[in-house]
Amino acid sequence: MTLTLSAPAEAAQDRLAGLPVAIIGAGPVGLAAAAHLTRRGLPFVVFEAGDSAGFAIALWGHTRLFSPWRYVTDEAARELLTAQGWSSPDPESLPYGRDLVTDYLEPLAATPLLAPHIRYASNVSAVSRQGMDRTRSTGRAAAPFVLRVEQNGQVREELARAVIDTSGTYRNPNGLLASGLDPVDLDALRPHLSHALPDVLGRDRARFAGKRTLVLGAGHSAANTLIALADLARQEPGTTVVWGIRNASPKRVYTGADDELQDRAALGDRVASHVAYGRIELLDSFEVDRLELDGDAVRVDGRRAGEPVSIETDVIVGATGFKPDLDMLREIRLALDDIVEAPRALAPLIDPNLHSCGTVPPHGVAELAQPEPNFFVAGMKSYGRAPTFLLLTGYEQIRSIADELAGDHDAARRVQLTLPETGVCSGGEGSACCSTASTSAPTRRPLQLLTVAPSRGGGC
Repeated sequence: MTLTLSAPAEAAQDRLAGLPVAIIGAGPVGLAAAAHLTRRGLPFVVFEAGDSAGFAIALWGHTRLFSPWRYVTDEAARELLTAQGWSSPDPESLPYGRDLVTDYLEPLAATPLLAPHIRYASNVSAVSRQGMDRTRSTGRAAAPFVLRVEQNGQVREELARAVIDTSGTYRNPNGLLASGLDPVDLDALRPHLSHALPDVLGRDRARFAGKRTLVLGAGHSAANTLIALADLARQEPGTTVVWGIRNASPKRVYTGADDELQDRAALGDRVASHVAYGRIELLDSFEVDRLELDGDAVRVDGRRAGEPVSIETDVIVGATGFKPDLDMLREIRLALDDIVEAPRALAPLIDPNLHSCGTVPPHGVAELAQPEPNFFVAGMKSYGRAPTFLLLTGYEQIRSIADELAGDHDAARRVQLTLPETGVCSGGEGSACCSTASTSAPTRRPLQLLTVAPSRGGGC
């Protein structure tokens, strides 16, 4: 038998010809990617796990952003919208999450150049190379990506010449325990556990009214929830609020006057005021080791400044941050930082253990590149576990990636980004860059610890 083989290089190149760029996620950064690829004439397809654009944002749509409109829209996206007669909202006004969806993302997804290429209810469960697991190298860059997509109970595989993963992290929260793990008896505890940013004064009101709620976390998601719970406590007798943080000080939330995002600074000021007046009981230097049911309540065992403590609560809000879903990328070659799980070149710029108040340096394809050619993680997911992401950062990432895929490598590496100065920091007690909000109001009430429990080791 005689076999006839075609020219290897030409055959390999033909495998990518005509294939689209696959974008995972139809949130702000994913749709910005679609807009930039459209501007450069590159074919694309967007896979969105939800039923509509901005599906994850709609889950916390009752929450107001601390960034005004001018910081949350993308240039290429605005260009597409303007061509359809879109009127931009007041650039200085602050949108709620639902406004970002209804006034920006949904109209953007409906534009004629994007709409035909967006696949809703399409969950990407795995990404690999056609005919290659992560161990094979020969001809790897010329092999198409294969995406396994689940839609309406059916599973299919789609091919792509490149992949931009903008799937975010909101639906993948960090564990509640200091160990980073979930509680042992998670299923039994679920009725008492809430995801970050519940709608305390609206849809979820009955769950918190008249109850004792423990909020775990020291970020701005926690701050929004704490303020809503303090407001609810004024309206509903018996509602009490406890705030548990690992740090010795909540100054990461109390950003102070040096934050150019004034409403973020105001958010911290309101929390500080509620704590000072005793409306929120602060449990600092607190690490959670164990959660277990105790009748109709949850017993929380942990340590405060190294000493064993235990409290009881009705509801726990986990505002401990988020992490990237990496299971779907097991067959992709990734170079991620050991600490924050961001791209290695990006991690030192955003590591919350190192990055205090300053601005995030401009970064693009050079910092986001992976050992897997033409595979990029962008947007919130590119920050791994770091909490310092702003949408403007994601839009510049996407602009750079689109230039790279279009073959304009010089433009891809000319990154420019001006972010608002921030008072947010997570440095040690000696960090001088963050001013702490005044607490000259009445001394806050001491937290009532119910029992002293044996130490078991962990954190929130």
